[in-house]
Amino acid sequence: MSGEGSEVLPDAIGDWSWVGVELADCPAVDGAVHVDLGGLPVCLARSSGRVHALLDECSHGRVALSDGQVDGGLVQCWWHGSCFDLTTGVPTGPPATRAVAVYPVRVTAAGIEVAVPADAGGRTHG
Repeated sequence: MSGEGSEVLPDAIGDWSWVGVELADCPAVDGAVHVDLGGLPVCLARSSGRVHALLDECSHGRVALSDGQVDGGLVQCWWHGSCFDLTTGVPTGPPATRAVAVYPVRVTAAGIEVAVPADAGGRTHG
């Protein structure tokens, strides 16, 4: 499988667990899709061959980042145009001023896995 994940991490990460994502759910080219991982809304994005995962909610407008455009390692919120770095979650400029959570990704022979907090189900974000 082509493309690297954002991180290379061990099998256990404290209170986090690896959750498999269907290959069909991952964009084949630069783009983003929404996936629900144990109740956690995740924006799964591919940019320049790398796979990234971040909270699928703009920190400014509270809309899905997965509905935005991906280009040059950034995802742009469709509502007000804020761009977020796919690796760090940090906005590159206003109107958003707060970063969004990013989640480790690993690509294995079996597919893509995203590390999410063990208490992700039912978690409130904001």
